[in-house]
Amino acid sequence: MSDRKILTKLLLDIIDSPVSSLVKDRIRMFEENGKGSIERIFIELCFCILTANYNAERAIKIQDAIDEGFITYDQERLSRELRLLGYRYPNTRARYIVEARKHIHELHRMIHSSEDSKSLREWLARNIKGLGYKEASHFMRNIGYKDIAIIDFHILNIISKYNIARRPRTITTKKYLELEEELSRLAEDIGISLAELDLYLWYLETGKILK
Repeated sequence: MSDRKILTKLLLDIIDSPVSSLVKDRIRMFEENGKGSIERIFIELCFCILTANYNAERAIKIQDAIDEGFITYDQERLSRELRLLGYRYPNTRARYIVEARKHIHELHRMIHSSEDSKSLREWLARNIKGLGYKEASHFMRNIGYKDIAIIDFHILNIISKYNIARRPRTITTKKYLELEEELSRLAEDIGISLAELDLYLWYLETGKILK
């Protein structure tokens, strides 16, 4: 049996387990996030800015603790709160978040007017400091987009382990899109969306369903 078929079987086994209910709940939560106010959507954007090179579980706790402070705190206070909560990059990410507020109305417009997810992701990566393709994809998945891949080191570990694709030394935009296409084919083979595939792959690698 090829490595790809082994991975496919592992994923199908997980899909046929109680984990699938958790994944469906997460997908519903993401869809609800996208129907929320632009303020709630912006707070989710801030969470994704925090997750770059940082632990997702800790970032979730920080997001819950600060909440609307991402919108109301000035840069100095936000940096101080992040530091008190043990965040690794308080000054830089506080600056990114405060600068991102300038785009909140345009963000709202882009979410509701973009012709496709790829153009929205490109806009996010170009205009919001602290968001590369991975973080922009993470944000979009967390507000209900299902056709983009979040390629972090957990996902890279799996696709290299099962020979879906070689692990690159660096991920350029071109390489990100190539890897995303490989994951799209895997999701299509299994009959699920890329958003669901990400959660199942994360569970396979970590044993957890987060966001």
